[in-house]
Amino acid sequence: MIFAGLSYVLVESGFNYALVRTKELTPQHTNTIFYTNLAISVTLYLLLFFTAPYIAAFFNQPQLTAIARVTFLAILFNACYLVPYALIGKSLNYKALAQINLSATLLSGVAGIALAYLQYGVWALVAQQTTYHFFRIFGFYFHTHWKPQLTFKWQVIREYGGFSLHILASSLLSVIFNNIYTFILGKLYPIKQVGYYTQAYKMSETANFTFLSILGATYNLFAQIHDQKQRLCRILNTIQERAALIVIPITVLLIADAHPLFYTLFGEKWMQAVPYFQLICAANLLTPMFQINIHALNAIGKSNVSFGIELAKRGLILGSILIGLQWNILGLLIGYAVACLLSWGISCMEVKRHLQIDFGKQLWHILPALIFSSVLAIICYYASVFTPNIYLQLVIRAGVFLVGYCLLTAIFYPSLWKGAIAHLKNLRNPKQE
Repeated sequence: MIFAGLSYVLVESGFNYALVRTKELTPQHTNTIFYTNLAISVTLYLLLFFTAPYIAAFFNQPQLTAIARVTFLAILFNACYLVPYALIGKSLNYKALAQINLSATLLSGVAGIALAYLQYGVWALVAQQTTYHFFRIFGFYFHTHWKPQLTFKWQVIREYGGFSLHILASSLLSVIFNNIYTFILGKLYPIKQVGYYTQAYKMSETANFTFLSILGATYNLFAQIHDQKQRLCRILNTIQERAALIVIPITVLLIADAHPLFYTLFGEKWMQAVPYFQLICAANLLTPMFQINIHALNAIGKSNVSFGIELAKRGLILGSILIGLQWNILGLLIGYAVACLLSWGISCMEVKRHLQIDFGKQLWHILPALIFSSVLAIICYYASVFTPNIYLQLVIRAGVFLVGYCLLTAIFYPSLWKGAIAHLKNLRNPKQE
């Protein structure tokens, strides 16, 4: 999966970001990028196909050769739909995107479950992974009706090269550093500790990935108005404020409710993973707001600046690893959390420099959510501290937090609260045409 993750990034090469922000998109643009993506994917697949035995030998698992060769087919499937994916993003058709993702997830899930039921073992996971990308091909082409034509212009590659190269480099850094802790912990600590970390990381990333997936659409929005800086800044401020009011309370609730949550989901044997989970959640507290800033900078063509921010972030993480290794896993994760929070500050400074949005203004967007959430977390703790039943603790804390959050939002953000209530009513009682 590490090799596959790197390959997806290399195939895309940042060109899709360039397509989305191109005002006058022509068939030459889309066809050139399609054939470029396809050529890179075929080259990578052949390379990985012939190196699969060496990958299997490295892990001392001979059966990985066949497994890897089939799994890497997803790289070819991924390349086939990247252009239609960019076209849907450019048109801001999020309904179609949701339908495609949901359909592909359900169909690939059925394929995986069917093979698991027939006792095909690990091949069930292989089927789920590859068919997910395979089904996405049909979904994207069905919604866009785009067809590749036999046109190719090197001028498009030269036009997109500088911008896309920095996006590619940033994405590669993310993939590498997303896997660096598992690699380090696996080499230096007992496998049981690595298991606790992995479980904590998977749990925290469930929420974080959801936020990033939803807010990933902000790049498409910013790209459409990248030449209207005042409007972009106004929308950026609005999104930052609203994202903070959703992301921060949920993340703080996960931190505060970690003990009963882990006990309920995994049992007592996994309780040692709780501190790891809380620290990773703390590290992710401002990650969605950081990503919004990166999207805004990329949308105005400053991919070199966003790459510089990513370099600074990875440098901070690397420094935290070197320092944290003197202690234990908790020391590593404390350093990681500090590095991520500092990185958000760096992104704010660059947004101020290129979009003239003051750091104080961005800080003000997150402060109310931080204060609300911290106060509610303390209230939740004391509301359930005398409850011996850990399952009841989970219910009480979540309930108190939700009620308190709704009250505070209604008091301090009345227009936002009324808008949310009106939207919910519309969902329940849609107007008949």
